[in-house]
Amino acid sequence: MPAIRETTMRAVRYRKYGPPEVLEVAEVPVPAPAAGQVLVKVHASSVNPVEAQVRAGRMRPVSGFRFPKGIGQDFTGEVVAVGAGADGSLVGRDVWGCVLAVGAATTAEYVCVKESLVGDLPPGADPVEAAALPTVGLAALAAVRAVGVGPGRRALVVGASGGIGSVALQLCRALGAEVAAVSAADNAEFCAELGATETYDYADLGPLAGAAAFDAVIDLHGTSLGAYRGRLGRGGRMVTLAARGMGYAALSLVLPGPRVRVTRAKASRDGLAALAGHVTRGELRPVVAKVYPMERIAEAHRAAETGHSRGKRVVQVVTARPARSRGEA
Repeated sequence: MPAIRETTMRAVRYRKYGPPEVLEVAEVPVPAPAAGQVLVKVHASSVNPVEAQVRAGRMRPVSGFRFPKGIGQDFTGEVVAVGAGADGSLVGRDVWGCVLAVGAATTAEYVCVKESLVGDLPPGADPVEAAALPTVGLAALAAVRAVGVGPGRRALVVGASGGIGSVALQLCRALGAEVAAVSAADNAEFCAELGATETYDYADLGPLAGAAAFDAVIDLHGTSLGAYRGRLGRGGRMVTLAARGMGYAALSLVLPGPRVRVTRAKASRDGLAALAGHVTRGELRPVVAKVYPMERIAEAHRAAETGHSRGKRVVQVVTARPARSRGEA
């Protein structure tokens, strides 16, 4: 491992479960990559709902009681060192990825990550805005694949203005599907800008009953699943990624009609490469609600917990240079 000039770094930590105010920026040692890992100098991270759940103490059986804890799943940055057995050619590469594990801590100036969990940042992508995509992008990709979205098919995305939903909507369009969106009424225009040809309001699903049947339903909201399931045509598929939708998904196993599947993000280099391809072709863009400096991460968490957003809250860790084109020195 090449020598890293810094021995300490700034990182977000919390010493007890609680509201966003428990988050603080601390000075901690720079980690050293273990075998098969890379050390990434982080440009940006983002806020995902599960991180707020962990921080608030709602996942104690999994997250445990050892403190201090770090926070953050997504990252963009530059590989600055590798551990034993990792690919040395990655050093100097602009990368992105996510660590889909309780206790992940990517909101820090440096993070050690398995080599298999990093992918090349899409050429020309903004390193800060791109941090909004890995976790939600991989979740949306899993959902789109689970319901078999493709050319000539009709897809309904429920919760289409949020982090995962906004990506799922764009991916459905990129794959040739006709897409309808369900969101709050004030987000209808936004969903149309992302490619929805029909928009429906959570508060009034009456008009949805008159819509043509759908081949695929992707649910990110977790409510009224019976109504959405009822709009599936013959052979249609439905998937939910919402925690509060899991009960109905289990119930669907014994109800007449199609099963509601449950899926989640799967971290992989192949998945990141697929997302990067969509970004490079102009089919997918990150939707960023706001960018916060690391010192204001508590504010980002408070905003994310309102549940009212268009896209993601991004946390800028360091000032990132513009992304280089592939192969640029």
